Amino acid sequence: MPLPASFEGKLRLPAVAAPMFLVSNPALVIESCRSGVVGSFPALNCRTSEGFEQWIEEIKAALAGGDIATPWGVNLIVHRSNPRVEADLALCEKHEVPLVITSLGAVPDLVQRVHAYGGVVFHDVINMRHARKAAAAGVDGLIAVCAGAGGHAGTLNPLAITQEIRSFFEGTLLLSGCISTGGHIAAALAMGADLAYLGTRFINTAESAAPAEYKTMIEDAVAADIVYTDAISGVSANFLRQSLEDNDIDVELLQKAGADKPDLKAIDSEVKAWKTIWSAGQGVGGIDDVPTVAELCDRLEAEYRAAANNVAAALGSG
Repeated sequence: MPLPASFEGKLRLPAVAAPMFLVSNPALVIESCRSGVVGSFPALNCRTSEGFEQWIEEIKAALAGGDIATPWGVNLIVHRSNPRVEADLALCEKHEVPLVITSLGAVPDLVQRVHAYGGVVFHDVINMRHARKAAAAGVDGLIAVCAGAGGHAGTLNPLAITQEIRSFFEGTLLLSGCISTGGHIAAALAMGADLAYLGTRFINTAESAAPAEYKTMIEDAVAADIVYTDAISGVSANFLRQSLEDNDIDVELLQKAGADKPDLKAIDSEVKAWKTIWSAGQGVGGIDDVPTVAELCDRLEAEYRAAANNVAAALGSG
């Protein structure tokens, strides 16, 4: 099962630190790459395309001139509601961003433009219809966003979605959803994925832009504290119950079948919503600290190797 040629031999761990809205920043990307994990950030974390270019230049400068060859990437929202997509794509072309992660639209022209300068395109999918459409558009990789993932997650079991995607897609397969340990990374590969896609675990790092209160809320949460709803952004996503309640949202009403949605008029924009209502995945129960990215990746590698050795030992004794 393939990795892109530009990734071969350049990763310490088969993992990507996912691009997270209002959380991922240059420091998180840079330290992820220095630690041998693919770093990424959403273009829309910058208020303007000019600011986006400054972040690209900052990352390139920090990773240049040394022995760091780990790829990094940016997330572009391709949907027509994003007025910046063309300008931001042009900047990816100008700076030859190694990886472009697309969401809310698989566009063949975009894929061709990234391929033209030697870049790679991965695309978020939550179901088979999206997966087939993205594969037809020529993307290099599919990110299977499974049940329990932070952000705009799907509802499919990871065993089911990886099996079905592998039945028709021969490119790179990434698995997302509750992955927070090195053992989870090993499990993702055992299920047929090529790379694990970690989000919530990287929120709770010293370098992330998440407020301290957000990180503490993740430390205190368990899987039952994650609420899946479309009431915040219009698209179903997972949020921390405490952050909903702190914004005076009746969670019980939110989850009641057939009930009218709570009045969210106080949240006057999606950006404001994500600033005050915080997302996380169901894997929060295993997160109880805020290490540096370097410390986290050291731990993930040790856990990954231990899990691989355990499997090898079990196979050897069978």
